[in-house]
Amino acid sequence: MGLSPPEHADDWVGVSAEPLPLDSARAWAELPSCGAVVLFTGTVRDHAEGRRGVSTLEYEAYEEEVDSRLASIAAEARRREPTLGRLALLHRVGVLEVGEASVVVVASAPHRAEAFDAARFAIDTLKATVPVWKRETWADGDGWGLTARPIEDVRSS
Repeated sequence: MGLSPPEHADDWVGVSAEPLPLDSARAWAELPSCGAVVLFTGTVRDHAEGRRGVSTLEYEAYEEEVDSRLASIAAEARRREPTLGRLALLHRVGVLEVGEASVVVVASAPHRAEAFDAARFAIDTLKATVPVWKRETWADGDGWGLTARPIEDVRSS
């Protein structure tokens, strides 16, 4: 379930139980026509809303839907930012330790404004529309994340 960059496409989407390929994603997004590459990495932190001492997060995904949702986000990002070069949307599943990357968004564009806008849209929409859930383990228990909410449609984000 590891991730490899596509050979003939400008969007790279996927979910993996293996560590996310941050360096490969950044390098893949670099294009001669793009002067900006924005890399966002979401990492597991040691606390969550109302909870201290978080030690791990376990991500589960409705994998039959994840790739199509990620592809929809990429298509909408391109509609909003027509000059977008490449876009990677990658998410981990499984048990992750504090400090591990759980999600990676990489956007390239000719100019920084478009790359930043595309990356922000992509991560915000991913969080709201992609069926991935996290279970937190902390010092004295575990449970589903307190910030969990219903999944939305990509276009409504």
